[in-house]
Amino acid sequence: MRKILPIILLTFFALVSACQPITLPSGSQSNGTVVQQSVVTPVAGGQFNKLFPKTDGDFTLVYTQEKVGFAEAKLNNKGNEAATLAISDTATNPSAAEKYKTAAQKIGGYPAVAVGDNGTAILVANRFQVQIRSKDSSFAASDREAWLTKFDLAGLAALK
Repeated sequence: MRKILPIILLTFFALVSACQPITLPSGSQSNGTVVQQSVVTPVAGGQFNKLFPKTDGDFTLVYTQEKVGFAEAKLNNKGNEAATLAISDTATNPSAAEKYKTAAQKIGGYPAVAVGDNGTAILVANRFQVQIRSKDSSFAASDREAWLTKFDLAGLAALK
């Protein structure tokens, strides 16, 4: 019995300590209980494709990538790649939305930021990042801004 009692006590204390509630630094209540934080499921990439701009004239879209929370297409002008267009769901990377909190510029009514020298992005509905990156030097920032407004931004904002 003297050999078994310490094992039973150690097991008991291990179980009791494992069952203690864990408090989170953010989202916890003053009484120490844990608040359930909501989990947002990313949108399937295929749902984004219908929201990309409609092309006309010398411009065509070639869809290149689609995965959960992301879709991308090349914008070609007369057969040459002018830009890359993308929509991403920040549910897969919540910190991506942080840079828009201090955005001074708006495009289509949404906060906009420069992404390096060749990119422009907006944040729609505080969740969806729409980005255009120039691949050709003739595709300027003003072109990126114009093409950003050609996305179905209202349809994107309505996604859940």
